[in-house]
Amino acid sequence: MSNYAPLEVSFIKGNGCYLIDDKKNKYLDALSGVAVVNLGHCQQDIVKAIQDQAAKLIHTSNWYQIKHQQNLAEKLCKLTDMDRAFFANSGAEANEAAIKISRIYANKKNIKNPIILTAKKSFHGRTMATLSATGNDNVKKGFAPLLEEFIHVDFNDINAIKKHINNENIVAVMLEPIQGESGVIIPDDNYLNLVRKICDNNKWLLILDEVQTGIARTGKLFAYFYNNITPDLLTIGKALGNGVPISACLAKGNAAKLFTPGSHGSTFGGNPLVCSTASKVLDIIKRDNIANNAVKMGDYIACNLKNKLVSSEKIVEIRHKGLMLAIELNQDCSSLLQQALDNKLLINITGKSIRLLPPLIINQKQADILIAKLVKIINEL
Repeated sequence: MSNYAPLEVSFIKGNGCYLIDDKKNKYLDALSGVAVVNLGHCQQDIVKAIQDQAAKLIHTSNWYQIKHQQNLAEKLCKLTDMDRAFFANSGAEANEAAIKISRIYANKKNIKNPIILTAKKSFHGRTMATLSATGNDNVKKGFAPLLEEFIHVDFNDINAIKKHINNENIVAVMLEPIQGESGVIIPDDNYLNLVRKICDNNKWLLILDEVQTGIARTGKLFAYFYNNITPDLLTIGKALGNGVPISACLAKGNAAKLFTPGSHGSTFGGNPLVCSTASKVLDIIKRDNIANNAVKMGDYIACNLKNKLVSSEKIVEIRHKGLMLAIELNQDCSSLLQQALDNKLLINITGKSIRLLPPLIINQKQADILIAKLVKIINEL
């Protein structure tokens, strides 16, 4: 179907921060499959973990106990200070689970028309519920009628949330700690703390969508660690499997007790292959101090880009948190997608911003190549 518009390139091999196409051309990947291969392409320990588990057992069913799933749940809950985990296959499914839990929460409180506050310019997925939660009208075109149980408020505006404290139908606030799809929009340092306080005072659930920001992308295992808070529901996807499809909805306190047998499920969610792989991903993140490299290289890339582009009138702002970066321009820059490809570089364009999500294993030499290529194509724009 024509829902994608792929560029004229086909990759057949990957190694670390690089991809090789079917003509043997080598590309620096500054996108990581959209924040998925945080440990780089074909990381040898991940490859071995997949091969070893595939040779033993790939799939059974959640009708039976799955030891790898139990181990991964325990590991994730210990790392995040959460209580229980539900496993699915994509970030959208993890967010769908969080929305369903908030509905059960509302029903327990006898709220018949539950509403979740979400942010304008947010992105939470492409299922009907997560699309409805998303605060971007462009991705919603053609799909009406959507679910009406969402109110979208301005991101990083605590007063926009406070305006709804007298609405008895509000049951949750659902936010990305940093908005990724809209161009790496970073809120004030205390924004999430203030949201957490409002949720506590009004007995609302706080849902944090860390599908893109999670797994060390921002320089901590999860972005909310910067705020020293704990959400009621945490959704994870993308980089959890470093390329194999796995996601999770983690819950704490009362929210962790709302799903009961038969209330939700997934055929493939949490199978032995993906859970053993995800567990290995978490081990490597810790072993190799990947989060520290994300901070170091993120600062290095952002600082050098600012220095080299300081005189450019095209630049509005350079934003970053760890290795989640954006270069906002004052003009349309969609043509840079092809220009970057021609220069053997993979990037993403969102609005008037270049979005960069390189593998978290990137080193200084590779960062210098990335910087040089970006400066070149921006100056040629």
